[in-house]
Amino acid sequence: MSRATPRSLPPWLDHTLRAQRGPVPWSAVTRGALSAGPLLLAAVLAGRTSLGVVAAIAAMLAGINDRPGSRRTSVKRLGMPALAGAVGLFAGTYAGDHLGAVTLSLLLTGVGLVAGGVSAIGPVASGAGTQLLVACAIGAGMPLPDEGWQRALAYLAGAGWLLGLRLALPTPGSLAGDFRFDGEREAVAAVYDAVAELLDAVGTSHATTRRVALTAALDHAQDAFAGPRLRRYASSSAERRLHAQYTAALPLAEAATALAWAGEAGSGRAAAGPRRLATAVRENTHTGPLPAPTRSAPGLRALDDALLRAAEAFDQAEGSDLHTRRRTGKDLLRAVFGAGGREYGLRVALCFGASAAVAQALHHARWYGQHEHWYWLPATAVFLVKPDLGPLASRVLCRAAGTVLGALVFAGFAAVLPRPEGLIALVAVSGALIPVATRHFAAQTAVVTVLVLALVMVGGEPQASAGRIGETLLACAIVLLVGHLPMPGQRGGTVRARLTAASRAAQAYLDHVLREADTDPRDDSRALRWTLRREAYRTLAQARTAITLAAAELPALARHSEGADHIVATLERLVDTTTACAVHVDDSGHLTPHHTERLTELLNELAEDRERVGLRLPELPLAV
Repeated sequence: MSRATPRSLPPWLDHTLRAQRGPVPWSAVTRGALSAGPLLLAAVLAGRTSLGVVAAIAAMLAGINDRPGSRRTSVKRLGMPALAGAVGLFAGTYAGDHLGAVTLSLLLTGVGLVAGGVSAIGPVASGAGTQLLVACAIGAGMPLPDEGWQRALAYLAGAGWLLGLRLALPTPGSLAGDFRFDGEREAVAAVYDAVAELLDAVGTSHATTRRVALTAALDHAQDAFAGPRLRRYASSSAERRLHAQYTAALPLAEAATALAWAGEAGSGRAAAGPRRLATAVRENTHTGPLPAPTRSAPGLRALDDALLRAAEAFDQAEGSDLHTRRRTGKDLLRAVFGAGGREYGLRVALCFGASAAVAQALHHARWYGQHEHWYWLPATAVFLVKPDLGPLASRVLCRAAGTVLGALVFAGFAAVLPRPEGLIALVAVSGALIPVATRHFAAQTAVVTVLVLALVMVGGEPQASAGRIGETLLACAIVLLVGHLPMPGQRGGTVRARLTAASRAAQAYLDHVLREADTDPRDDSRALRWTLRREAYRTLAQARTAITLAAAELPALARHSEGADHIVATLERLVDTTTACAVHVDDSGHLTPHHTERLTELLNELAEDRERVGLRLPELPLAV
């Protein structure tokens, strides 16, 4: 009797059931407990409950953005969305007070179009666009006695309070050494560990996976250095040393990638050097003795040279720049008005505007009864339409399930808790749970639902669990409908935009290495090469993420990105080959016929894939 083979779940359902794993971020939990609840308590004691509700909402939204990373990164990740939210609250308040239903709906649709397009720039811009829209809906749909400028200041105070906690409170990373560094040192050490793991995997089937992990580690390290505290030119010996340690990892990563491309497995001690460097970074000590060199191949010679330069850099602590380039105004405009920005902007505008119009129609028709707060429907639509929270079907299912669960849990607590002290305690507990709940969208929705319902009840609104469930289900229906509507131009705009950016970066990197093959590479040329290489791998990782999300959509949407995964795989092999070429040029000053033949094969394959799938990507040179 044969056993039935288990059938795998559809991608959209598999994504819905999947949750992130990891240790509990106790430092973030502590910040969450000290943010919304204490702010609301202070406002209630001061007799300014309505402003306390606004400040607590801002702290809650900032808590959702309070992800792992360094302090300096959090300044931008928390601060920019908070500023956008304050602007949205200010504008929404005055628009709700002075505009009619039709004019207000049109205005909110226009704001959604702008915020959606801007969200295509990156994660921080996406967070800013989200808070702009949510705060705009709250300002227009939550009747409070305060002026718009008072609400905006309270909003900034709430988000600023959590940001202050993020900067002032110690974290596990900062307790291990210099208080200024809570994520940077570990991020740099992780790069050296990733180099060692890639060297261990050379010649095995795990090499590609380890190279992807190395790219992720380098991206994380670059992000950890972003922010106002660690400027482009470091201002202290500790910062310069950390800069030097990060910079020294770049040629090591390049050599390891070249070895993986060639499949030239070295001795077991090849990975010992990077691991000792990782320990030196974590413990802030000297490197100590490094393994004896093995110089039998260009990649191994490059690895040994990089280890020697790293040891020298660790001792001298002369930091250099981070090998990143600022995005120009042209780059930002290309993201906003490109295929991804246009498609996302249109969908956000339609979802936000339609949900606001429906909410006002229900409000004026007295469907809400005594509940005058109609902001929940458009605010819910904002979170549902965000593609960086997962595929559309997954977002809708998780939001619906989380809202139902959260509303039922709150209804139970509201029946037994004393007011307002019991509700304030519930706000504090919910704030502490947000950092853990962000691992799954349904859990996050449930916690946020409890927190917001407690806030508005403290502010004077009666129990509204049933109404919130109905509004959420209605928002889910609106977003599902708009998400499947045909739009002007080609579908899959986000994937196409990411592939275009990755293709441009790969082209710039390849062109630079080919020019180096015709000349003698100089130190400044190598520095630019490392910058271009980082840009190429980062954009490829972003494209891979976008393709993975698109593939997990319902079939009607997933089919628009078919074939894109093969293109990005070809681009990854092209960039790997370009890296191997760069290492060989440094060693011998020229390319071998094998390198040029492999480059030509990949370029031809990429041209065929582009024509077959119909993606309009930059033309890469077919002659090398």
